[in-house]
Amino acid sequence: MRITNHPILGPLKKNTVTITYNGKNYTAQEGESIAAALLANQIRILRYSEKEKKPRGLYCGIGHCYECRVTVNGVRSVRACITPVKDKMIILSQNGERL
Repeated sequence: MRITNHPILGPLKKNTVTITYNGKNYTAQEGESIAAALLANQIRILRYSEKEKKPRGLYCGIGHCYECRVTVNGVRSVRACITPVKDKMIILSQNGERL
């Protein structure tokens, strides 16, 4: 199941791209959010909380809560729910680090 028309990112393109998450390659649809691509690949945990190191994933889905922060191509704290995937994007979960 995939989101085909995101309220912020608009309609998805149909091109398949490859992304890397924590060292493993996955397919995604060009233009879908990182969170949507990871969810479509059965990935639910995107980071771990700073204080208690508890798993966090997609919560609000519209960029307000910052629960879905990931590192993208070396840039920390990118919101996965509103950032579109690009071919060969390298994504890493964040493991309890501060902003």
